[in-house]
Amino acid sequence: MSSPSSTQSQSVVGIGVLLIGAVMAWGATFIPSEAGYAGVGPNALPWLVSVVLMICGAWLVYEARSGGYRELEAPSGAAGGDWRAVAWVVAGVVANASLITTIGFILSCALCFALAVRGLRMAEGKAGGGLRRSLNDLLTGIAISAPVFWMFSKLLAINLPGLTSTGWL
Repeated sequence: MSSPSSTQSQSVVGIGVLLIGAVMAWGATFIPSEAGYAGVGPNALPWLVSVVLMICGAWLVYEARSGGYRELEAPSGAAGGDWRAVAWVVAGVVANASLITTIGFILSCALCFALAVRGLRMAEGKAGGGLRRSLNDLLTGIAISAPVFWMFSKLLAINLPGLTSTGWL
């Protein structure tokens, strides 16, 4: 059985998930519903995600109110957050958002990957990495983001910001 403060915290998590689902459902009302390929409109996936989120949120609230999350393991790791690690991950996301139209999808996503991996590595208590490891992370990010860019731009004909006008970078 969970303590009253933990069941309140667990209820807040469930209510938060419910609210996120409700906000997504509200946003989905602004997406046109004209049926596209195979009779599915562009608002189908946002509606599906919002409904699933609201079901999960309701389930989490029910679990919290009926005795707390069962078989919940004790938290592992440090008592406090590693703010340096969080700063690296946030820097990666901010760099991606601010540089994507300047240096293109592939390089901005690769930079995001390299910075986030450094932060996640530090969160595990490992060294962030030197120049060699950072270069390896950047190359791995390119290896992941380049096929995604090509799939979206070449196969799905979705325009993503590129470095050149050729559509390949």
